[in-house]
Amino acid sequence: MTAPPQPPAPRFRLTTLAYVRRGDHTLMLERRARPGDLHGGRWNGLGGKFQAGERPEACLAREVREEAGIEVEAARFKGCLTFPAFDGEVDVYSFVYLVTRFRGEPLVEGPEGRLHWVPTARLHELPLWEGDRVFLPWLDRPGVFSAELRYEAGRFVGFDVHHYDMNDSTAS
Repeated sequence: MTAPPQPPAPRFRLTTLAYVRRGDHTLMLERRARPGDLHGGRWNGLGGKFQAGERPEACLAREVREEAGIEVEAARFKGCLTFPAFDGEVDVYSFVYLVTRFRGEPLVEGPEGRLHWVPTARLHELPLWEGDRVFLPWLDRPGVFSAELRYEAGRFVGFDVHHYDMNDSTAS
């Protein structure tokens, strides 16, 4: 007797995404362009892929240390972003944090590109992914969010979001 064929295993990647704040400025990474890098030439927060068995907070601290040379002392969880088939194949789930206190001075040049303090009110002027323009204002909203940002062939095509008040778990 032959077992029925099994559906393919889901393909996904877990990541963290950190926005480090100092006063009214946000530390942004200007990604250097590299062959095959979807993010090359764009500006982004800090972050990256989970290592096996790693908690989101540990991934956050490690990625910020590796990319900016600073130690996270306090961060607020702001939400989760889902990017279905972001690269055409793999779903990406990003735990998003706002780093409110850190130790050290950020590097000028990190392994992924140049780091810049940008006035938070001017982030929308940077060459960002279009979906980033949607969720960046949510970092300053009370509560947390859960959002799906959809791209097709690298082009932003839409989003859905639920905002949660931390005193009430009902989505709005």
